[in-house]
Amino acid sequence: MRVDVVTREYPPEIYGGAGVHVAELVRELRRALDVRVRCFGAERDEDGVTAYRSPSTLDGANAALGTLGTDLQIAQEVAGADVVHSHTWYANGAGHLASMLHGIPHVVTAHSLEPLRPWKAEQLGGGYRISSWIEEQAFAGAAAVIAVSEGMRRDILRCYPHLDERRVHVVYNGIDLTAWQPREDAVTLRSLGIDPARPSVVFVGRITRQKGLPYLLKAAAQLPKDVQLVLCAGAPDTPALLAEVREAVQKLQDARDGIIWIDRLLPRDELSAVLTAATTFVCPSVYEPLGIVNLEAMACGAAVVGTATGGIPEVVDDGVTGRLVPIEQLDDGTGTPVEPERFVEDLAQALIEVVSDPEAAARMGEAGRRRAEREFGWDRIAQRTEEIYRDVLSSPAVSA
Repeated sequence: MRVDVVTREYPPEIYGGAGVHVAELVRELRRALDVRVRCFGAERDEDGVTAYRSPSTLDGANAALGTLGTDLQIAQEVAGADVVHSHTWYANGAGHLASMLHGIPHVVTAHSLEPLRPWKAEQLGGGYRISSWIEEQAFAGAAAVIAVSEGMRRDILRCYPHLDERRVHVVYNGIDLTAWQPREDAVTLRSLGIDPARPSVVFVGRITRQKGLPYLLKAAAQLPKDVQLVLCAGAPDTPALLAEVREAVQKLQDARDGIIWIDRLLPRDELSAVLTAATTFVCPSVYEPLGIVNLEAMACGAAVVGTATGGIPEVVDDGVTGRLVPIEQLDDGTGTPVEPERFVEDLAQALIEVVSDPEAAARMGEAGRRRAEREFGWDRIAQRTEEIYRDVLSSPAVSA
């Protein structure tokens, strides 16, 4: 069976969880299948991987149009595949068009949903309407839609109620348990400005509305003075959001020490060291279909404090591997807390509870590592994905 995987992100150009997912899934699927990768960006030197750039005639155009230009090139070259599998709206257009053009089933993995990310209009302008249209058309025509959590599946069926629920499956994100494991490295910590002797709360994520960073920065004002806040945060969606975060970080730094902002993408060995040293990892997201970063923290033995939204409750076992922070959210698609101040207070109290008992936090971290090993290995995720491929190939009435 030949499967063409279409993705915006692929190593070394990875900036989020979707790219990590694709890289790991492809590696496992290639043990049994002929997998060709078609990605965006610079030329890759890996066999079976072809990269595409937006046509030069679209230089300076809205980013959504540039994406469509790349999709059109990819769709033509999928000819000969048995299945096309796309990841994120950036690649959904290529998968949908390839399916119609070549008469092959299209499988979509949903890593997020455009109707639940209305703030993307800040970044894409009118292109957000185009990205939303691409996603809707692709989901409607797909032979199978894969959600990365049960919470995500519920969101898909809520946002796209016309979908046949039999086509919507759950296959979790996973974690490479060999690559991500506890790594003690005090030298690396000090080089990053982190004191290995002090407790720490660690955040890792892009500066985007869904990650909830402004709420964390407000909650951090309540942390005990000996606790460090380590922010591995970059790739802002907009200059305005970056300015908002910069102002909040500066306010914290003026009030206390131990506020460390690392605004570059750390290599895995350095990030593993930071996560291993964390008293707790924090995921304050207001929208998170699953959150590979939570799995990375668990694999490194860190307790996780996360918002009880999306797929996070399917990863974090409250009271066992970390703590879940309750949140009631507006139903306007933004994920905004109904009571922002209450959410900030609850987040602060959960963090204080965990960092104030390092021994209990360490036990949670050990339990998290065991949970990651038991539930989120890539071998079982690839096996389930291959089963979906075979199902759509044997069910022409479903994939038509």
